[in-house]
Amino acid sequence: MSDVRLPDQFRDLEPLAGLWSLPTEAERHDRRLASNMAELRRLYDALMPRIVDVLAYLSEFQVENLTPEGRNLFYLACSLAEISPAVELFGQPQVPAGYDSRRFIPAEGQ
Repeated sequence: MSDVRLPDQFRDLEPLAGLWSLPTEAERHDRRLASNMAELRRLYDALMPRIVDVLAYLSEFQVENLTPEGRNLFYLACSLAEISPAVELFGQPQVPAGYDSRRFIPAEGQ
């Protein structure tokens, strides 16, 4: 997904979107577990200062009416939500002293 496009004002985030703009929770979770802390920190540091602007942009649309670029931005924001606990709390991609989260299978589309 190296050519993932984002809305104009977020084009500088496209290199990250190529890795992190994933449409399902399972894909975002797998990406988090397959990443090291430097990779998680790179996404976190780039997107966290912009998240208010990202959410303001997204709030202008119904989810079903997002353009492909807007949908990619939405998925990127979802990836930030996926990795934030690892960066802010755990200090590692996995949940420490927790169950193997790969056993949890999210119900997509519900």
